[in-house]
Amino acid sequence: MEKIHVGIVGGGTVGGGVWQALQRNGPLMAARLGVALEVTGVAVRDPGRARAVDIPRDRITGDWLTVVEDSRNRIIVELMGGTSTAREVVRRALSLGKPVVTANKALISAHGPELFALAAKNGTNLYYEAAVAGGIPIIKAIRESFAGNRLLRIAGIVNGTCNYILTRMKLEGADFADVLADAQRLGYAEAEPSLDIDGHDAAHKTGILASLAHGFWVKPEEIHTEGIRHVSKLDIQFAAQLGYTIRLLGIVQPVAAPKSRSKRAGSAAIQVTVYPALVPNSHVLASVNHAFNAVAIRGDVVGDTLFYGRGAGQDPTASSVLSDLADAVLDLRAGNHHRVPPFVAHDGSAKVAPIDGIVSRFYVRLEVADRPGVFARIASILAQARIGISSIIQPEGHAGETVPVILMLDEATNEATRKAMARIARLPVVKAPPVVLRVENLD
Repeated sequence: MEKIHVGIVGGGTVGGGVWQALQRNGPLMAARLGVALEVTGVAVRDPGRARAVDIPRDRITGDWLTVVEDSRNRIIVELMGGTSTAREVVRRALSLGKPVVTANKALISAHGPELFALAAKNGTNLYYEAAVAGGIPIIKAIRESFAGNRLLRIAGIVNGTCNYILTRMKLEGADFADVLADAQRLGYAEAEPSLDIDGHDAAHKTGILASLAHGFWVKPEEIHTEGIRHVSKLDIQFAAQLGYTIRLLGIVQPVAAPKSRSKRAGSAAIQVTVYPALVPNSHVLASVNHAFNAVAIRGDVVGDTLFYGRGAGQDPTASSVLSDLADAVLDLRAGNHHRVPPFVAHDGSAKVAPIDGIVSRFYVRLEVADRPGVFARIASILAQARIGISSIIQPEGHAGETVPVILMLDEATNEATRKAMARIARLPVVKAPPVVLRVENLD
């Protein structure tokens, strides 16, 4: 049987998982592909460190360049993370004409166009299924399975850490800080958690999906990104009372022209956002709990589809890396490195829509002085901004000088709502910054 040698750069959680999975299922892959895979070397930062996965010492090196430049290795797998050294690794491999498999969403998000162009220039390919949603085959679905669809909406839970925290806050009535500390202890959140809880990880992934879906590369700085630090157990409780669950969503969808407000596909402005939102309990995304991911996609031909599974971790991510390895092997055998290009630009006129023009419904929680006439002043500001109020909750039994007031607002632009909230926040009777969350019915 033909044998193809592979070099791996990165021997941590995912790298170790790929090594382990190849030892377990390498013969199965060989039987299915007609080609055997053999890892010649694994480059790591500290060769002397003890590892959870037993990789033979004669396969481990501290020099990634020797792995990449080894003439035996026809495929390079980059699993080290980060965007500096990892970029050097990928660039060097592609410049040698070697296909690269990566799980590095930050690298693809920040430098995708450069790396895709380098791959094309050198007649090779870059595979990155594992960069988004762990073991869920979402890249392949958008790039290949939905090639005949205009994608009308992508709504995804793509960060397991945030979903884990929000799930436990709902199920246990716990505070954000307490659940975050527990998530860090259990390994669901990093010691420095800002990449996850401030929405940046989800933004990297959402930008990649948006780029594939709409044919122009979305830069990370163009994505409106909010995290979940400001979501409290009160918001979770009031959302449940109103029939909603709060989830951190990455949303990609065409924005209708302001005049027509029609929802036709092909609009030049695309919403690409990450923020916590109220999702109706009747929608399937509301029932995605703990560290699981899910991506709901609506196509104009296929209709509604859902992709669900583990979005991170050693084995799910390793599964996607093996899938890309299989594609790379088949492409090498066929002598066609461009069977499915990593990214095809096909809409030069499209652009990311500014957040101020996005129309949403809103949930607002205010802490106000407990005295007559407060609501009239708030309602007056909203009326002047032409923002309607669909419902109000002012719960009883709150002792003290302030009480919470929850407003559900009718559709309005982000700009109008933002300006109205700034005016409301300046009222002497409002005792804390307003908490504002969007409502996504996903109908």
